[in-house]
Amino acid sequence: MKLLKPTAEFFIPDQKPFDEAIKRTTHMSIAAHQDDIEIMAYDGILKCFNNPDQWFFGVVVTNGSGSSREGDYAHYTDDDMINIRRIEQKKAAFLGEFGALATLDHPSKEVKDSKNTDIEQEFKVLLELAKPEILYTHNLADKHDTHIGVTTKVIRALRAMKKEDRPKKVYGCEVWRDLDWMIDSEKVRFNVSAHPNLAASLVEVFDSQIAGGKRYDLATMGRRLANATYSESHAVDKASSVIFAMDLTPLIEDDNLDIINYVTSYIERFHQDVKARIGKML
Repeated sequence: MKLLKPTAEFFIPDQKPFDEAIKRTTHMSIAAHQDDIEIMAYDGILKCFNNPDQWFFGVVVTNGSGSSREGDYAHYTDDDMINIRRIEQKKAAFLGEFGALATLDHPSKEVKDSKNTDIEQEFKVLLELAKPEILYTHNLADKHDTHIGVTTKVIRALRAMKKEDRPKKVYGCEVWRDLDWMIDSEKVRFNVSAHPNLAASLVEVFDSQIAGGKRYDLATMGRRLANATYSESHAVDKASSVIFAMDLTPLIEDDNLDIINYVTSYIERFHQDVKARIGKML
């Protein structure tokens, strides 16, 4: 298929033919930036790793030109950053044994444009080709506008698909705001304790971010450990690494379900839970 941007590309780590590589997909992630997949969708990577029956397809939407940069990368231009981040993402795809990777190369401003339906259509075509069973994207309470731009476009793309072609599950995962505030019973918990060496390597490969001034490697592993330890106050830890997600599946099961109301209803239930717990003690 032809992607929207002339600089966009597909990368197939095991060099299978394009159609075969995409159509074997079982788990897929559509993420805003390079390294977002490795931070938020490690559950899917882990389920497919060294598993010939399950394959992970990663889609990175933006070009990475706005990345922070210090130290060795302080002198890098936007074009330099686009290039190095594409290389780093391919390294991660190879390490994680992705079935396929698509880098769409859109500027963030286009992703945040609510009137840009071309990107939605591009998502729809990719989703219809891959037909994943499980889809990971950003959660709708994320504080990064580009992440929200991706997720709202993903939902609209899914709603434009035939219902029988849609994923069985869609999850909104943690990056720029954790989901610890959600009521415990409503959190989706992914136990990602296996292969800690792989988990670390997938984030550490993005040297331009880590050496460039953001310790995503430490922060990501720390959040997962904190999720595992603090998720249950009256039991020993059952996992050493946990990712939380918001279940977005109802939004593609009912196309009339209001996106804003769906997310704010989680916040309202959290509000009521806090009130009730304090109220019992007064």
